[in-house]
Amino acid sequence: MATSPQSPFTFPCGLTSKNRFMLAPLTNTQSHQDGQLSEEEFTWLTKRAEGQFGIVMTCASHVQANGKGFPGQLGIFSDIHTPGHQRLASEIRRHGSLALVQLHHAGMRSPEALIGERPVCPSDDEKTGARALSLAEVEQLRDDFIAAAVRAKQCGYDGVEIHGAHGYILCQFLSSEFNHRTDAYGGSLEKRARLLFEIVEEVRKKCGAEFLLGVRLSPERFGMDIAEIKWVCQQLIADGKIDFLDLSLWDCFKLPLEEKYQDQTLLEHFAALDFGKVLFTAAGRIRSGADVHKALDGGLDFITAGQSGILHHDFPKQVINDPDFVPVAKPVSAAYLHGEAVSEKFVDYLRKRPGFILD
Repeated sequence: MATSPQSPFTFPCGLTSKNRFMLAPLTNTQSHQDGQLSEEEFTWLTKRAEGQFGIVMTCASHVQANGKGFPGQLGIFSDIHTPGHQRLASEIRRHGSLALVQLHHAGMRSPEALIGERPVCPSDDEKTGARALSLAEVEQLRDDFIAAAVRAKQCGYDGVEIHGAHGYILCQFLSSEFNHRTDAYGGSLEKRARLLFEIVEEVRKKCGAEFLLGVRLSPERFGMDIAEIKWVCQQLIADGKIDFLDLSLWDCFKLPLEEKYQDQTLLEHFAALDFGKVLFTAAGRIRSGADVHKALDGGLDFITAGQSGILHHDFPKQVINDPDFVPVAKPVSAAYLHGEAVSEKFVDYLRKRPGFILD
């Protein structure tokens, strides 16, 4: 039987989402430079809860000051961020949505001009000028991811997603291209994945069985290999500590870039895993009602929407009411986006995407 996008579902931790829609963690550059929540970001996210996203996730929120990846990034590395997060979590939940924070550190993708020091990486990286973390710094990074999850729980969030995708620091550790360490956090895939596994283990231990815990991974680009990421996924599932896996595929329905994996689409590769009780979501060109149904029929338990959530704050409501719903065509005007609670700061960021903004 086909999964209905409006049907509720329950995670292993016991929390229930009212429907099959999650807002993707979207870079938006709207918050304050010290990482505190701005009114613009508060409005952007709570409007999506009002628009009936069953799960609303923040943008990538950095767990250390030197992990900042973009201007105006929401932080969660200090108690100064707590009041904003408390307010945001409360308002998202008031609309009946689950509230999640994505925990992030940009690593070598942190611009030196933005953080005021050399970015850090598992190993020295000549191209970006990033320096290798010492063992003590790796352990501190692990502890700061865990502390950020604890802070999120204290702020009233239902859970967190650990960002291991898009070439950010946990992805850098997973990559044999960027991780050349010879200690416990480098070498074999098992050692390269150790940092991620330790963070997951301790977040579950410190935040409890009823806290919603997910991991985001990307199987291509940034030194990733599909077979390796499948192994990481299967290990996370077998360990029994996470509630969901979130795969950032860029296009769920395309064939992989590498010819040796082109026997299946990206979605098919991962839908074939034995998920057990763990739930599966993915992002990547799920933009219309037809795409939502195709993705759910293709093995997703719930879908993650990015662009469509920008264009329509009520994308879930639109698709539930009309299975053939098609979003407004791009480019769109800044005025249109303002009407969808997208601030001028976010519009300026979207101008970097060719064909998105009508100027």
